[in-house]
Amino acid sequence: MASGGASAALVPAAASPPAAAALSVMAAALPIMAAVLAVCATALTGLSQASALPPDLAARFYGFFLLQYPLFTFALIYALARIVAMAATSTASLPRRIAGALAGAALLLALGLYPTFGGLVLRAGFATGGMTFLTYQPMNAAFAIGAAASAFVFGSALAVSRILIGGGASAPSWGRRLAIGLFRCGTGFLALWFAFAVIGQAHPAGFGPWPRRAMSAGEAVMGMSLVLVGFLPHAILVWLALRDRSKRKKPDTLSVAA
Repeated sequence: MASGGASAALVPAAASPPAAAALSVMAAALPIMAAVLAVCATALTGLSQASALPPDLAARFYGFFLLQYPLFTFALIYALARIVAMAATSTASLPRRIAGALAGAALLLALGLYPTFGGLVLRAGFATGGMTFLTYQPMNAAFAIGAAASAFVFGSALAVSRILIGGGASAPSWGRRLAIGLFRCGTGFLALWFAFAVIGQAHPAGFGPWPRRAMSAGEAVMGMSLVLVGFLPHAILVWLALRDRSKRKKPDTLSVAA
């Protein structure tokens, strides 16, 4: 019993180190698992262009960009799951986490699906890569620059989602915060650039003609492999960032709840 008749209880301000480590692994792994499982589910259900869909939805979904970049479908699933994981691991208030996650998901879907599948994400890459090729640059250079443009737009949606959700642990000084922020933005962009370069090579790698027809078992394995390899570096960076955040917290610090 505290003096003055007020009762106080000491509670841990942060999770124990083993629990924090497990949470970091789960938060980093679940989005990539969701994307890989989505490829598997698509193959098992036989979903393809022949599947019955409302005409308006089919007109917006099926088209040039889905045929050329089919694995972008699962990149969107990865990003949506990543936004959910951001909200789950945030220390912000519940209303802010929900509102931030919904706003971030809406932004991602707008950039990825408006006006039709691919949105600004794939159109930015296609236009940038196309203009690069028209200036007599090698095809590989044009593809790399296009992948970078798509990764930048895609990553911007994730970065804005992180800001909207809030709740990340802060470094002790503004200089360190800025340095950490720039480093993570840079490495995150490079990881997503790699991811878009990998999933953009789906057809040359032998993924097959999905969604013109249902995926075969071999094509599903190829798709899952490309998604896993492509987004694994980004997932590792997320894990490292969460691990660093848990280390900068002080598990032994006690707060007083009146």
